[in-house]
Amino acid sequence: MKKVHIFNAGPCILPEPALESAIEALKDFKGTGMSVIEISHRTKEWESVMEECRSLWKELLDIPDTHEVLFLPGGASLGFLFVAYNLLEKKAGYLETGVWAKKALKEAKGLGSTFGAQAYAVASSAETTFNYIPEGYEIPSDLDYFHITTNNTIYGTELHGDIDCPVPLVADMSSDIMSRTLDVSKYAVIYGGAQKNVGPAGVAFAIVRKDVLGKVSHYIPTMLDYRTHIDGGSMFNTPPVFAIFVMNETLKWIKANGGVKAMQERNREKAELLYAEIDRNSLFRGTAAVKDRSVMNVCFVMAEGKEALQDEFLAFAKSRNMVGLKGHRSVGGFRASIYNACPLESVKALVAAMQEFEDLKK
Repeated sequence: MKKVHIFNAGPCILPEPALESAIEALKDFKGTGMSVIEISHRTKEWESVMEECRSLWKELLDIPDTHEVLFLPGGASLGFLFVAYNLLEKKAGYLETGVWAKKALKEAKGLGSTFGAQAYAVASSAETTFNYIPEGYEIPSDLDYFHITTNNTIYGTELHGDIDCPVPLVADMSSDIMSRTLDVSKYAVIYGGAQKNVGPAGVAFAIVRKDVLGKVSHYIPTMLDYRTHIDGGSMFNTPPVFAIFVMNETLKWIKANGGVKAMQERNREKAELLYAEIDRNSLFRGTAAVKDRSVMNVCFVMAEGKEALQDEFLAFAKSRNMVGLKGHRSVGGFRASIYNACPLESVKALVAAMQEFEDLKK
């Protein structure tokens, strides 16, 4: 089978053991004689997977008992509405750091307009095409919640630690969850799509502090009420069993390989290696402010005067069995997504290709 170096921004590269387990489960799930995509979600065999997956989330992130772990439909895009429906009563603030942060704010504004609530950007880096994380702003103490997007896949910026917040803090962590340690107790809600670091597309996660729920006066549609899914054990409706199965196998791989702290160390090693080459190589330059560079999504472009070489380098990298390096269509350039399961060997291969391409163009 042909093997390639995968730098896709999502769906992500998955650990080989998770893929192998998924293949076996598709053939015969836990000796039932049925595939995992045929099994009833109400059987003890499936319920044991749900419980193990929930337990692994709690263990790997040291999630306190004040929070519940949920597996939800709709990805982070529906998560934007989950947050607003459950928490927005009068006013919410957003840190606008990229496309996904803008989309989250749009949903909150739209919903708020229906019952007289307000949602707005407390700070934004839009004026420089989101190439940095704003700082020095003040979070108003009268907000229902303050929303951040911790990693910006399109522009390659990242918040590298937990912030102190005087109001309930909500974070879209779609693309850096499980990649670094964090203090879950500081957050009211952490949510995101699974398809960056913790599984395939088809399921979203939410870590919800229970005491922030039940405080809004407007109607919450049943499927968009976090309490529905807490009460139903994430099985109010039929869950995406295959996506959750692969997520569980991915979390087992993270645990077996040293946990989140070990992932953080590995990810920083990969990022430092690649950024060092971008800064050294005469043909390339990084696009994000150095202090805000993402560890997950390394964004770069051709150096000034070398722009005509972009397509040639993409073809060169493809000839070296590299996929997923083309930047988002809205910004162009290159993007190497080096999520947890991306091996160091792939990053070394990319660095070698950049060096070889530079030599060819001298």
